[in-house]
Amino acid sequence: MGESEKKILVPLWQKELLSVKEAAAYFGIGENKIREMTAGANNPYVLWIGNKRMIKRRLMEGYIEEAIEI
Repeated sequence: MGESEKKILVPLWQKELLSVKEAAAYFGIGENKIREMTAGANNPYVLWIGNKRMIKRRLMEGYIEEAIEI
């Protein structure tokens, strides 16, 4: 594998944006629940990149810390 072909692996707790699958693993919540929580165009916890939904990790952490139930 050449220099340009190496993948850089970043731990989930250091990423700013998480995919739905990564967010589910990180927060211990199912993928369907993550999708339900982040539905809607004006959701502050989501950054849409085309059709791809990326979860803003720090904002979601704050929300979960304050939540009584999900």
